[in-house]
Amino acid sequence: MQGYWRLTRPLTMGAQAGVFRDGKELLLVRHTYRPGWHFPGGGIEKNETAMTALKRELIEEAGVDLTDPPTLFGVFANFSNFPSDHVLFFIANGWQQPTVPEPNNEIAEVAFFPLDRLPADTTPAVHRRLTEISSNQPPSEHW
Repeated sequence: MQGYWRLTRPLTMGAQAGVFRDGKELLLVRHTYRPGWHFPGGGIEKNETAMTALKRELIEEAGVDLTDPPTLFGVFANFSNFPSDHVLFFIANGWQQPTVPEPNNEIAEVAFFPLDRLPADTTPAVHRRLTEISSNQPPSEHW
């Protein structure tokens, strides 16, 4: 699919969220098609708003249902993934997780981790966002 998107979409955009439990744990997902642990989220489809995409992806990947509007933390260039790719990163303010999806073709694992004990293969982007959030520094332009 990624090759198809590169040819058919001159600009790609995704929406991801930091889902925190009690301010002490972070929800991460591990995909089947790329290494490491990531924030939940995914691509914004044609004729889909960023909020609709975020809600859909959170449900699909992690079983998370937003109960309050999330806060946009930043817009990031992710050119290492695709030319002209951008990520909208949100902080989930209110949510529930009625079910945790079983592993499937896209998501191998979904789990909460203590902020001070993230998996060794947590992606650098996750670490950068957490540093920006915890230090109250302005977000970078790059994912």
